Amino acid sequence: MSHLKEGDAAPAFTATIENGSTVNLSDYKGKKLVLYFYPKDDTPGCTAQACSLRDGYSSFIGKGYEVLGVSPDSVKKHVKFRDKYNLPFSLIADEDHAVSEAYGVWGEKKFMGRTYMGVTRTTFVINENGLIERIIKDVKTDQHTEQLLG
Repeated sequence: MSHLKEGDAAPAFTATIENGSTVNLSDYKGKKLVLYFYPKDDTPGCTAQACSLRDGYSSFIGKGYEVLGVSPDSVKKHVKFRDKYNLPFSLIADEDHAVSEAYGVWGEKKFMGRTYMGVTRTTFVINENGLIERIIKDVKTDQHTEQLLG
């Protein structure tokens, strides 16, 4: 697991989004990117986070940011999640965990005495030059827009 910090170059990636097309970090060169990692589509915390970002989306665009979500869910699950909540941004289907591992957010988790592998909810703000400007590990799911822009 990598230990990225603010000021580091964001790890390059090529991944599939919910519409089946491919996206690369380099697609965002010259733009600011909010790259947020979340555990699972359509769960209470992940839905609150996605809806907070959806509701603040015009503010992100107005400040020159793109938004991109990442979870280990499939393209099919992402389509349902995106459609159900009218999400205006794309979601990466990181089924092989390659993007999550590159960003150091895939690892061992514990819940109710059970240990399993999963995504640690984390958001990276990447600047126009591909450098990590900010890392948020203590994500407030229902106030994530305010947390990022406030």
